[in-house]
Amino acid sequence: MTRFIIRRLAFTLVTLFILSVMVFLGSQVLPGSVALSILGPEADPRSVELLNHQLGVDRPLLVQWFGWIWHFLHGDMGLSYVHQAPVSPMVMQALGYSLKLAAVALLLVVPLGIVGGVVAALKVNRPLDRIISLGGLSATVLPEFVSGIILILVLGIWLHWLPISAAWPNGADPLTQIYYLVLPSLPLVLVLFGYISRMARAGMIEAVESDYTRTAVLKGLTWGQVVWRHVLRNALLPTVTVVVTQAGYLMGGLVVIETLFRYPGIGSLIFTAATQKDFPILESGVFVVGTIFTMTTFLADLSYSVLNPRIRMGTGQ
Repeated sequence: MTRFIIRRLAFTLVTLFILSVMVFLGSQVLPGSVALSILGPEADPRSVELLNHQLGVDRPLLVQWFGWIWHFLHGDMGLSYVHQAPVSPMVMQALGYSLKLAAVALLLVVPLGIVGGVVAALKVNRPLDRIISLGGLSATVLPEFVSGIILILVLGIWLHWLPISAAWPNGADPLTQIYYLVLPSLPLVLVLFGYISRMARAGMIEAVESDYTRTAVLKGLTWGQVVWRHVLRNALLPTVTVVVTQAGYLMGGLVVIETLFRYPGIGSLIFTAATQKDFPILESGVFVVGTIFTMTTFLADLSYSVLNPRIRMGTGQ
C-alpha cells in the first residue's frame, strides 16, 4: 500500500508540474498586450511599454514562470493587473461559491445516478433499461448552455418554480442558498447522470453475473438480500471512482453555467480574467482548478485501491 501511494503521489506531482507550465504558457499565447488592454486602445506606445515593464511581462518566460510558481507555492498569487488587489482573496472567494454549486449538483446527481444505474441493471434489456440508458446518454451529449437555457425557460419563466438567477439575497440561510442553486445545478446533473448511471449499471451487471452471486442464491437468500449484501457492495466500486473524478470536473466545468446564471464562481472569474488579460487571476484560477482535479483523481485512485485490494497488489508487483 505504501509503494502504491508513493507511486501515485509522484505521478500527481509530475502532473502538477506539467500543468503549471501549460497554464503559464497558455496564458502567454493570448493575443494582444496586457498594458494595452488596461490602458485602452488609444494609449501612448511609450506608456504601454512602460506599464508592460512595470508589470514584468517583458521579462523572459522562464523567469516569469519561476517567479509565479515560487510565490504561488508560498501562498502568494500576486496582484491583479486590472483591480490592483491581491489575487488570493478573489480566487478563494470565487472557489467557495463554486464549491457550493458543485456540492448541490453532487447531492442531486449521485443518488439519482446510482439508483438509475441499479434499476437499469436489474431490468437489463427491458424497456426501463433502454429508457434510462438512452435518456442518460442523450443528456450527456447535450451542451450545458442548451440544457441551461431550456431549464430557465421551462422551470424559471414558464412555470415559475425556481429562480432564474443564482444570486440569493444578502444574509440568506443555507436552505435558501440551496434553493437558488437548484436550477443552475440541473444542467450539471443532466451531464453527470449519464456517466454515473452507466458505470453503476455496468458494475451491477458484472456483479449479478458473478460466481459469488450465484453462490448466495444457491444458499437460499432472497433476491433482495443478495442484491443488498453482495451485489451492491462490489458493483459500486467503479462508481466511487467516477463520482470522485466528476467532483473534480465540476470545478473546471462551471464556466458556461456560471456565466449563464451570472454566478460569481471560479469559472466566471477565469473567463473574465481571460478577456481582460489579467494573467495573475487567470493563471492562479486555472492552476487551482487543475490542482483540485488532479488531487481528486489521486483520491479516487486511493479510495478505489482501499476498497479493492487487487488494484494496489497488481500495481505493486
